[in-house]
Formats: sequence, structure tokens, C-alpha cells
Amino acid sequence: MRAAGRPRVGERVMAAVNRDPRTAPHGTRNDALLAVALAALATTMALLDTEGLPPDALGWALLLIAHVPVGWRRRRPVLVLLAVLACIAPYHALDNNHVAPIPVTLVVLYTVAATGTVRRTLLIGAAVLGVTLTINALTNPDTVIEVLRISGWVIAVLFCGIDVRYYRQYVAAIVERAERAERTREEEARRRVAEERLRIARDLHDLLAHSITLIGVQTSVAAHVLAADPERLDRETMAKSLDDIAETCRTARGELRTTLDVLREQGAVGEARGPLPGLDGVPDLVAAARLAGARVESAVRVRQASPAVGAAAYRIVQEALTNVVRHAGPEPAVRVALHEERGALHLSVTNDGTCRAEVSPNPGYGLAGMRERARSVGGTLDAGPRREGGFEVRAVLPTGTDREGDR
Repeated sequence: MRAAGRPRVGERVMAAVNRDPRTAPHGTRNDALLAVALAALATTMALLDTEGLPPDALGWALLLIAHVPVGWRRRRPVLVLLAVLACIAPYHALDNNHVAPIPVTLVVLYTVAATGTVRRTLLIGAAVLGVTLTINALTNPDTVIEVLRISGWVIAVLFCGIDVRYYRQYVAAIVERAERAERTREEEARRRVAEERLRIARDLHDLLAHSITLIGVQTSVAAHVLAADPERLDRETMAKSLDDIAETCRTARGELRTTLDVLREQGAVGEARGPLPGLDGVPDLVAAARLAGARVESAVRVRQASPAVGAAAYRIVQEALTNVVRHAGPEPAVRVALHEERGALHLSVTNDGTCRAEVSPNPGYGLAGMRERARSVGGTLDAGPRREGGFEVRAVLPTGTDREGDR
């Protein structure tokens, strides 16, 4: 019974045929065994052939020595051919048995044709035919049939070697294309994984930065209430601050669970995503910023937007308001505006506070994340200080609704 995973005999034979003989494992050892086998075959043919004369002592020496170079036929095929011919030519010239050297001659001719160029093969074949026919004309001038038979065998072996060489090149090209396609698939998979990791990193940054900032501001308010006048503690204000902190924690936990669910999915990367936040969540962001102390005005005039564009706009507004609460000083005035114009969603978040985010030595990933959000849907984003003071974030996100309305 054949062992599991072990290739069959036919598969091993085809693998040997398809492989370049110069790269085959144990090539020298196999060629040495081939030389011994060819020498044994030549000896048998010389002894059993009753039509030709048996070789004399010098003929036997030349015949057996001609098989020695075969052990190096893969490394130096042309030199091996010349060495074999150097022994075979005087062997035939001495009118020894002409059948015995045929196998070794055909093997070295085939090796030259299978490992070299067509031009080299044809030139060598013409030279071999010339020498062979010359020797045959001198030793057997009346045997025209023998001349044709020798020429036919030489030409057939040379063309067989050329065909095998082209076949191996064809197989190598197919294997190379398959390997290139596999590398392309692996690179595409790595690219998709990298994009998904970047998307998750942006989601976690937007979520955690926004939530932690709000929790920090609300905690500061509670601490201020406790430290201002402990004897006249405003329990109602204190309870409201703690409720706001609890609500922010619940919201962050829900969004974090949605993001982590994506990581646990076992399907295709990037296809199993939770519900994306959209434009309908912008009022909640505005309300949260107001709870943190910002004076926010909002104007949202958008008819419709795709889930991807809505999610990008939501995250940009979220990050911009987080930066305002964190860096723009106490009670900054903020205006959030979203409107459609010429098939694009125009978004701006403007504040009149200070601009410590730009001068910080470690500005973080907020601005870079907002630009990546805009680019992910084919849009653009600009952010920077205003001449009259404060900071402004402006984004243009294409929606395609203008073209649909013109139809």
C-alpha cells in the first residue's frame, strides 16, 4: 500500500522530466550510475551482435573509456560530448563493432540539445553528422542505407532534446506565473489586513480619545464642586456630573464592544463590521461637547449620505470637538456646520479658543486620523489656526447625490 503523501511513480517521472536537469538533486551520482548502465549495455550489444566484428583490446578500451565522461554530462555537456567523440571516432575508424557506442552517443547528444540553445544544438549536430558520415564513408563507402539511418537517429535525438527544452521552459513559465499570482494574493491579503488594522486603530483612537476627554472634563467639574465649598455641597450638580460620566462610559463601552466584535469575526477581513455611526449621531456629539463646557452651535443641512461618508463625517466631527474640549481653553465657542453642495458634503468645525494642539511637541494622531478619514471616502480635509484666533477644521466629502439628481 502506498504511503500517505508519497508521490506516485508517474508523478516522480513527470517531475524529473519537467525539472531542469542541471538543478536536479544528486545529479552527479545519478549520471555515474547512468554511465555504468550504458557501459554494461554497450558491452552486451558488442558481445551479442553477430553481424559486426567484436572489438579488439584497443576497441574495448576506447569503448569503456567513452562512458567515463557521462558522469559530468549535466555540468559540462559540450565538453562531455567532445570527450565521448574523441573516443568513439577512433573506435569506429578502427572498424570495431559500430552498434555498441550508439546508446552513449545518443545520450550525450540529447543532453546537449536539452540544455543548450537551438543554435548551439544545430551547429553541434551538423559537426557530429559531418564527422560520423566521414568516418562511415571511409570505413563503409557502399552502405548508403547506413548513412541515412545514422543521420536519422542523430536528427531525431537532437529535435527530441530541443522539444524537451522548450517543454521545460513552458512548465517553468507556468510555475512562475502561479508563484507570482500567489505572491500577489499574499500581498493583497497583507494590504487588506493593514488597512483593516488602520481602520480599527482610527476607530479606537476616535472613540477612546473622545470618551476619555469627556470623562476627564466631567470628573474635573465634580472635583471642583467638591473642593469649592464642601459645607455647601450642591448635590444636584454633583449627581448630574456623575450621571454624565456614567452615560459616557456606557456609550464608550457599547462602541468599543462593536469594534472588538469585528476583531473576533472569523470571516473575510473588513467585511463583517458593526453598524457604522452616521450623521444622525452628530447631535449627540454636540450635546456631549456642551456637557463638557463648550458653547456649541450646530447647523446640519444634509439630505442624505452613504454610510461610509456619514461615518467619516461623524468621526471627523467627533475628533474636532474632542480637540476643542481638550485644547481650546475654558468654555470655547464652537460652530459645527454640515451642508451639501454640488454633490459633496461640506463640513466645518470652528472654534475661537486658543490653539495649543498645534504648538504641542506631541500633537498625537488626531489630525492625521481626520485626514485619513476624509481620504478613505475620496474627500479632502484642511485644518489649521484662524487669522482671527482659534482653530478650524474643514472637509469636503463627495456624496454623488448631485449627479443622481441631474438624471
